Amino acid sequence: MGIFSFLKKKDGQPDRAGPDTRLRSGEPSRLSLDNEAERARQREIARATTAKIDAIESAMAFDIFNEPEPAWGSQTRRPVRTEAQIAADARTDTLPLLELATTELLADELVADAAAPGTEPVIEEIAIMYANAQPEVAEQMLLASLAEAGRDERAVWWMLFDLYQAGGQQDAFDNIAIDYASRFETSPPTWQPLPLAGAEHALAGVTPTESFGPVLDAAIAPQLGRLLELATSSPATRLEFGRVKQVTPEGCARLLAALGLLRGGGRELIVAGAAELAETVRATITIGQRDASEAPWLLLLELLQLMNREKDFEETAMDYCVTYELSPPSFEAPANVANAAGAQAPSRSDRFLLPALIDGASAPLFDAIDAYAAQFQPVVLDCSRLARVDYAAAGALHKRLRALAAADKTIELRDVNHLVSALFKLMGFQQVARLYPHKY
Repeated sequence: MGIFSFLKKKDGQPDRAGPDTRLRSGEPSRLSLDNEAERARQREIARATTAKIDAIESAMAFDIFNEPEPAWGSQTRRPVRTEAQIAADARTDTLPLLELATTELLADELVADAAAPGTEPVIEEIAIMYANAQPEVAEQMLLASLAEAGRDERAVWWMLFDLYQAGGQQDAFDNIAIDYASRFETSPPTWQPLPLAGAEHALAGVTPTESFGPVLDAAIAPQLGRLLELATSSPATRLEFGRVKQVTPEGCARLLAALGLLRGGGRELIVAGAAELAETVRATITIGQRDASEAPWLLLLELLQLMNREKDFEETAMDYCVTYELSPPSFEAPANVANAAGAQAPSRSDRFLLPALIDGASAPLFDAIDAYAAQFQPVVLDCSRLARVDYAAAGALHKRLRALAAADKTIELRDVNHLVSALFKLMGFQQVARLYPHKY
């Protein structure tokens, strides 16, 4: 049914009975001619109005369903027509009152669209419950929403996945992953636990970041050297591999050695595009080719371990054993490692890593963000380890970011979990920053 279907004439609806115009045989009637002319004129008006309504519906449908998915904050509002514009259109239009009514209705819809929240009310309520440290309530609301809102809206599922990962609830995560795969006929997300929401605040600050590609070869040595030098004084290091299309044994060997050093000392390692790099490396190896370098094999095993893909690790380890007749490395669950999607645009500067929890004691954190923003453009806030933001703290953070935006700083919040994304969107963060939720 179209948006304006209620304005159209119902099929089969009889015309109202007019006055008795029965004539004597052979006698013409001016009244009949007048009525016929009037009906013809009304039919012409109805056809023209219907055509215009259809055109409006078509244009609105095209806008709604064909607009590309932007980063939150990059979307522009549809212009809202003023009363003066509507009146001017009414004066120049050839159609009478019915078209004016249609135009006014359309203007009202545009006003409502511009003011409407960007998320379902239940998603906003859940985001607030979680921000106010009520994860159990948020979980129950999410589970209750799967049957209705979750029938077509994947965001409800993604929020539940993030809630379980933030709380370390792997069994619950695995249970809904099965339901998710069945519902949407797609592979479910893999378990990548976030830090617990009560984790220490200390893990925050400028994150040395390097983006590699398109070829991973011996020429990556200077990038790795910079990261190794900065890692000694940084709480975390980030490597991005989403642009890598080709690898060489020398590049694999250098990266493998650097990963071993970067993971030492309890430092945080954030890897973006590990899955894509693993597939690129896998394409270069052949089972049974003993004279080939071991470096791609060992790097593949390291990447699978960083992603906590134990089953794939064990299968690849067996192939390695068959190929080289050597004992493969043992699987160890990764510690202090975060994975991020590799499809996003590579960083153009070092990022600022946000802590697991932002609450009322975060004034020093905001001061550190200001200091970072004074040196870098764009201001890239890394949310890959951010589990929860207190509602009041979110308001304080929004105020700081609004001041930075007013100073012509471009702000990006990347790899945001979907619970925090919903809160930020509700509070209007997209007006001062671009939001990039992490991808499932």
